[in-house]
Amino acid sequence: MPPMLWLLLHFAAPALGFYFSISCPSGKQCQQALLSGNDILLYCNSSGAHWYYLFTQGKKGRLTSLTNISNMEIMPEGSLLIKDPLPSQMGLYHCWNKNGRQVVQYEIDFQDVTTLHITHKDLGQRPLLNETLHLGSRQLIFTRWEPWQDCNRCEEPGERKRLGYCYIEEPLEEAMPCWLYLGEVLVWSSRLRPELQVEACHVQCTNNTQLRVDYVIFDNFRLDEKTEFVWLDCPLGSMYRPVNWRANDTPLTWESQLSGQDFTTFLDPSTGGRQLQVFQPAVYKCFVQQELVAQFKPAASLETLEAQWRENDAQWREARKALRGRADSVLKGLKLVLLVVTVLALLGALLKFIHPSPGRRSTQVLVVK
Repeated sequence: MPPMLWLLLHFAAPALGFYFSISCPSGKQCQQALLSGNDILLYCNSSGAHWYYLFTQGKKGRLTSLTNISNMEIMPEGSLLIKDPLPSQMGLYHCWNKNGRQVVQYEIDFQDVTTLHITHKDLGQRPLLNETLHLGSRQLIFTRWEPWQDCNRCEEPGERKRLGYCYIEEPLEEAMPCWLYLGEVLVWSSRLRPELQVEACHVQCTNNTQLRVDYVIFDNFRLDEKTEFVWLDCPLGSMYRPVNWRANDTPLTWESQLSGQDFTTFLDPSTGGRQLQVFQPAVYKCFVQQELVAQFKPAASLETLEAQWRENDAQWREARKALRGRADSVLKGLKLVLLVVTVLALLGALLKFIHPSPGRRSTQVLVVK
């Protein structure tokens, strides 16, 4: 596993506002395709709720409590937080209240994000085509697209993305997420994967941001000495939210990466750009929903510190030389003034001796007898 710079950010505000969540009407069952590896909150408005699951891959039988699942946490208000979900954790999730009655049920397909197919419309890249699957009858494999997310920048050119999930439909039946449909059936097809599509956008700025958090500065990140890169993790970033990175105030775009123009950074498609791989020091800023949430500053290397010391030493030497030069100039000026004053004093004394004043001349008159 490559070295990661995991920077954890803790907020005093309720956690609900900082995780992407899905909801379902009370008393109903909702079916949803999502992506593995990206945190999700299953909403259940029942304080003290109990959650149970029935996995559809390799698990059969009774409902099982999920209190001991390491990547799952029941929130105080009753919702279920699933961190870094696995494709194998698809299945039925039941929320029951304190009285043992079911409040809501989710049928979730966590589609494998490592197989994500990413394209950029402005580069002429095309999404996957529909295909036919033969499992006793003709099933159609297609992509069901989610709505476009908001533009990741405003008042200047930006980008927006949308997710597409793999669905299977057979005649006269309602389409289902691919792996919920297949269940235990083992099928291999390069078409059975989710998609991510990006396009350029340009919108006006508004004040309807939903985050409203203060940004945080992380100092002193370093490139790994062996791999010569490091991963930065944008707090609050998500596959399900618009994310934007800048390096020294230069935007980092999917278009540059997918066209092969930028090799100094790498936006991780599996996280929707939440994680950024960097290969050279710079000041990196990340924005979520057009709002600055974090800034990453590189640590000064030994060579940089030595160069800074040499530069400061040279500046100090120049300053001392300049100060010494000014002092010499002042001293020379004082000597010149002292010399002028001395000469003037001598001249004055000499003039007084040669030409005595009238009063003294009258006292020197000789008396002849």
